Amino acid sequence: MAALLCGAAAAQAQSDDEARPLAVTEVAYGLNHPWAVAFLPDGNFLVSERPGTLRVVDAQGRVGLPLAGVPAVAAEGQGGLLDLVLDRDFAQNRRLFFCFAEPDPGSGSRSSTALASARLSERQDRLEDVQVIFHQMPRLKSAQHFGCRIAQSGDGSLFLTLGERSIARDQAQRTTNHLGTIVHLTPEGHAAAGGPFSSRMGGLPEVWSWGHRNPQGAVITPDGELWMHEHGPQGGDELNHIRPGGNYGWPVITYGRNYGLGTRIGEGTAKDGMEQPVHQWTPSIAPSGMAFLTSDRYGPEWLGSFFIGSLKFGTLHRLKVAGDQVQQEERLLLGRGQRIRDVRQGPDGLLYLLTDSRNGRLLRVNPPEPPPAPEPVVTVEPLDHVEGIVASPADGAASPPAVSGNADGGSRDNTVEPPPAPAAP
Repeated sequence: MAALLCGAAAAQAQSDDEARPLAVTEVAYGLNHPWAVAFLPDGNFLVSERPGTLRVVDAQGRVGLPLAGVPAVAAEGQGGLLDLVLDRDFAQNRRLFFCFAEPDPGSGSRSSTALASARLSERQDRLEDVQVIFHQMPRLKSAQHFGCRIAQSGDGSLFLTLGERSIARDQAQRTTNHLGTIVHLTPEGHAAAGGPFSSRMGGLPEVWSWGHRNPQGAVITPDGELWMHEHGPQGGDELNHIRPGGNYGWPVITYGRNYGLGTRIGEGTAKDGMEQPVHQWTPSIAPSGMAFLTSDRYGPEWLGSFFIGSLKFGTLHRLKVAGDQVQQEERLLLGRGQRIRDVRQGPDGLLYLLTDSRNGRLLRVNPPEPPPAPEPVVTVEPLDHVEGIVASPADGAASPPAVSGNADGGSRDNTVEPPPAPAAP
């Protein structure tokens, strides 16, 4: 039944071709395939670019030079310098975390997703104390499906999404490696306590969930719950509510099909012991980036909604979810050909987007215009009730009271003189 409801919701959302225009303000342009944005306390932005550079964009939109200290990345295919988050205590420790496609030091043709920590220098021109704290294993010869989104929980621990690298999709059903998993780590990169395999055999202690394909969006909601979305194959993109020890099915169950052929993948769309998505998109929207709006800057309708970017349709998808059921999906059109790579809520309560291209942009979603002030109501009273107007007993005509000097009580003549005639040319 859950599978039928999920499919019906997706069909309903996709049957409506109307997408409301999205009003944005351009903050910066000229970014080279930007992937993630973070908000610095001084009002500047920190942006990662997939080819391997990290830049500061100032509050006026000026794009700075690449920061020094970024490690080498495997910038091919879907790989490169990817997600970025500031530590929740950044204002005190200047620490940040970033993930990237890491080349195998023993073989340049292999790579995997890695998570690093560093400190941003006071001058904001370099990374200091760079440490790679986690390496996805095994490393593979593939330039696809790195996953690589980071979400930091209230206790400072980190969730990192990991793809199955495309060529090893069956490995996503194994909990003894990192392919197609979400891992839960301490800020030092160790397995965090409380995982499904922390105190029992059967999997790596850092593995939190598995059966994922290529997750490129993750967020922790105010109630402490982890949500993520992932790319399906041909159809079957998913929004998932992540629970520890959950098997999310890939590639045994999926709503997607094999590329080109359209043939079934795995055993169907549901199986006992495997989680169903909260929502799925067929056809695919190619989701990337994710925010949960906690501010009221856009009014009560948007408050408490998920916002997910589309790399395929140039749309921002707003989903209102209650009880793991999507109550409403709204599509907001940025523009065809605009690949929305990241979606974040800024400290000002507004939403920010990154577009993925060689001339990528940082955009701010405009809040709605305030309603116009109501017109003042003017009440016109009958003349015989207006103060100072006296009706003539002879004929009933109103005549103004006698005054001396100006009507405003001053001695200056208030008559507006016509402007002088212009001089002849």
